[in-house]
Parts: sequence; structure tokens; C-alpha cells
Amino acid sequence: MGELVVGIDIGTTKVCTIVGEVRETDINVLGVGIEPSHGMRKGMVTDVNALSASISSSVHKAERSSGYEIGRAFVSVAGGQIESINSTGAVGISNTRGVEVVDLDRAMDAARAIPLPHGREVLHVIPRNYTLDGQTNLRSPVGMLGFRLEVEAHIVTAGTANIRNLEKCVEAAGVYVDRFILNPLASGDVVLTPEEREAGVMVVDIGGGTTDLALFVDGAVWHTAVIAVGGQHITNDIAHGLHLPFDLAETVKLQYGHADPKAVSSLESFPIQPFGEELPSKVQRSDLALIVNARVAEIFELILKEIKRSGYDGLMKAGIVLTGGSSLLPGMKTIAADVLKMPVRIAQPEHLTGMAEALKSPSYSTSVGLLKLGLIMDLEDDRRKGLGTNGSKSPRPDVGGFFRRALKRLLPGEEE
Repeated sequence: MGELVVGIDIGTTKVCTIVGEVRETDINVLGVGIEPSHGMRKGMVTDVNALSASISSSVHKAERSSGYEIGRAFVSVAGGQIESINSTGAVGISNTRGVEVVDLDRAMDAARAIPLPHGREVLHVIPRNYTLDGQTNLRSPVGMLGFRLEVEAHIVTAGTANIRNLEKCVEAAGVYVDRFILNPLASGDVVLTPEEREAGVMVVDIGGGTTDLALFVDGAVWHTAVIAVGGQHITNDIAHGLHLPFDLAETVKLQYGHADPKAVSSLESFPIQPFGEELPSKVQRSDLALIVNARVAEIFELILKEIKRSGYDGLMKAGIVLTGGSSLLPGMKTIAADVLKMPVRIAQPEHLTGMAEALKSPSYSTSVGLLKLGLIMDLEDDRRKGLGTNGSKSPRPDVGGFFRRALKRLLPGEEE
């Protein structure tokens, strides 16, 4: 028996609520609610009432299909208000007893103690590696003797106003936010292999309003970023270039869109009904591909710029893993490889059972990833705070060695 978990992925184009039983080898999907998203743009709340209604409808669908009443959930977050920095924390330790888990916690607290601008709050603090008395790049210093322990941590911050607005929208749907989780961390949890994490890889989650990035090196998160360009920008370009309503432009993109003009025959065409025209007209599919290609190439050029800005471009041996709904556009992999000059693959959630057919798509990588990563983060919080022993919070059951091993993805020094 696994742990029952709920995730709500709130995107620019859809809200997806999943009720799942997280087990050692898979996730058993018990209920799903998918609803078009209204009131969200580029990861930012623009209409509280509209977004609350979308979330409420998605939650109710998941409740009906699962038979469970949803009271709390892990919730995704992205958008241009996301920022990340790396910080170092150091503490002294006793040389007689060696490094203990509590010392790792103290070092993390020291790394977390950074000045934040007004209106920002810490979303995640994730250790990258440890140093003990000058011995660097330690993955598990527990038990080692030394006097000074340092941790290099990756800290993700978010705009407080947008987080509170998101929280307000979710609570209006009758659901308590267990924690917010950055999109690419959630999607990376279900699409990356352990070998890719170790070798160096970036997960690129291309959604409707944003493109979310997370770079993993030596099994840990080294860099995160959000680029405020996504699939809806491609649709807007089509609408503008072909003089179409947005909804029709989206349909044209899904049916005929291609990111690589070289892969499209100059003989192919399709009918459209532009604004102001009484009769349909024909459009060459190669012309559509040129419109799509310009925006897709720009997205990957922005990704390349962010990779170079991070300073870790030489560490990505495993290249890029594309996911998110917009990664399904034909030709995306080819253009990504051409612009980024590194290996590229497209990935979707794996190891799903139950009501899983609708979720086996890159569109739902974040949605599925919320379940497992959220539970792992909650278990780590319970361990650090010693909850479950003083009645301050209902303890989660021990879900086995799988999650203790999985904690290593967030805590390189955690012992099994």
C-alpha cells in the first residue's frame, strides 16, 4: 500500500488535478480532473475569480473520478517572478562524534539565511554538495570526522504576491496548499533517469505560457530558471501571420504545425477562414512552418543564453530532455539539437497504472511529478522538524526504503 497524494498543476492553458497512490515502483492514478485554465498568464494570476473557478472544476472532476474528497494538495508554480541563487552555509562540528544529520540541517539553515528583497520568499532550498575541512564535492559526509562543514545550496525564490494569489485561488476551491513546487523540479522527477542526473542534464518543460528549466549535475539541482515564452506565443504568431482568431490558430498549429520547414513538402496546403474573408483560402504548410520555426528557434536561443549565463554549459553531458505540451510539436527535437548543439530527447511520465492513459504525455509531466516529489519533500520536512511525535501534525506513514533512497535527490548527504 502506498501513500495517497494529490497534485494540482495550474498552467496557462490547463489545470490538472491528480489523485494518486504513490508506491515503490509506480504511481497508481485513482482520479484525474482536467479543465481549461482561465485567469492565468505566463505563470501569473490575472483573474482570481476565473482561475478559482477553473481549479474548482478540475478538483471536482478528480473527486468524482476517484471517489475521494480532496482537502489538501501539492501545487505547481512557475512564471517570470521565479528567481534562483546559490548560497553557502557553514557550521562548526565536534571532531569526536563526526558529522551527523543534524549538522547537515544546521548548515542548510545557515545557507538559507540570505537577505531577500521586499516582496519575495523562499520556495525551495536544495543542497548541491558539501565541503568538510577543505575536502570538496562530498555527497554524503555523515559519519566523517572534521571541524568545519559547508554546504552549497540552490535557493529558489518567488514573488510573495503571486504565491499568495495562487494560494487564494486554490483555497477558494476548498483545498489547502500543502506546498508549492517549482514546475521543472516536478517534471524532472518523472522524466529524468539517474544516469542523466549524474552526467549533467537540463530538463526543459515547454508549457503554454512559460518555458521552465532545471539543470541537474552530480545528481543535484544546480540551476533553475523560467523563460516567459511558450506555446501560446507560437499560436499568437500564427494568428497574426495568417489573420486568424486565436482558437482557430491553435487548431491550425495542432493539426498542421511543424517547427522544421525542411521537413515539410512545398506541395502541402490546407484551407483556412481568415478574418474578413467570405470564402476559405489555401495556405502552404511550408509557410506555416516558417512562422512556427521563427518562434521555436527563438525559444531555444533564449534557453541557450540561459545555459551560458549559468556558467554550467560545459557540464551537460546528457544534453537536454524536452517535456511539456509544446514539446509535442513536430520538429521541436530537430530545432533544439540544431540550436543547442547537444543531445536532445523528448520524455513523458513513466511507471503509471490505474487511470493513467490520459496522462502518458509530455503535457502531464509536471502534474505527475508533483505527487512523488511533493511526498518526498514532505517526508524530509517531517524528518527535519521531528513531526509526528508531538502531535503538531498528523504523521505520514512510513512508505518504505524507496522514499528514503529518493530523498537523496534533494539531500546528497542523507543516509539510508
